[in-house]
Amino acid sequence: MLYFQPIVTAKEGRIRGFEALLRWRHPARGFVSPADFIPLAEETGVIIPLGEWIIREACRIAATWPGEVSVAVNLSPIQFRHSDLPLLVRSALRESGLAATRLELEITESVFLEATPAIHAMLTTLREMRVRLSLDDFGTGYSSLSYLRRIAFDKIKIDQSFVRDLPHERSGAAIVRAIVDLATGLDMTITAEGVETEAQRLCLLHQGCHEFQGYLFSKPVPALEAGILAAKRDLPERPHAA
Repeated sequence: MLYFQPIVTAKEGRIRGFEALLRWRHPARGFVSPADFIPLAEETGVIIPLGEWIIREACRIAATWPGEVSVAVNLSPIQFRHSDLPLLVRSALRESGLAATRLELEITESVFLEATPAIHAMLTTLREMRVRLSLDDFGTGYSSLSYLRRIAFDKIKIDQSFVRDLPHERSGAAIVRAIVDLATGLDMTITAEGVETEAQRLCLLHQGCHEFQGYLFSKPVPALEAGILAAKRDLPERPHAA
């Protein structure tokens, strides 16, 4: 099933969109961690049909939200090697009626390890379709600044590993500042993941981040609850991280 975690504007704290997150509820074991089953799905190739279902389902659900609320979907590097992503995305958008500009595809830096002409062509086609592209977990993998010159990403997501020890860790704050400066210069949106405390929020706001995502604002919620939040656009009283 899909759960959805709100992504909020940094200054107003209003919901701008949601990230779709895959959940597996086993009949005997209960909820199984994605860290356990996603690598297995990638190893066995199940991630291909599973990834197709995720894109179609996320688009279908997001189409029921107000027109300005977007949905972000994570892509596995394997999907770039073994599926026709532009064709799949075009089909999912057509079937759901969701505007292409409301779909955001999150791509990890590991894709750059196989930055073949075919992958570059896929990303270029998706851009031409007006789908938004987001570089996920920036700075934790195989950062390729030269690739940012070739593909116009709309967003950079700062990994929670750089957020976790803010505002006390100076090196983390310096890295965040550098990423913000880079993204701002390239006209990209900056989203900070894993925001769990008010001190982190204030530090990231001061550094210039545009959007926040994390337990300070909301945990991932089922589709029905996400729809209610999307209609309101304002979150209820902020919960604290568990």
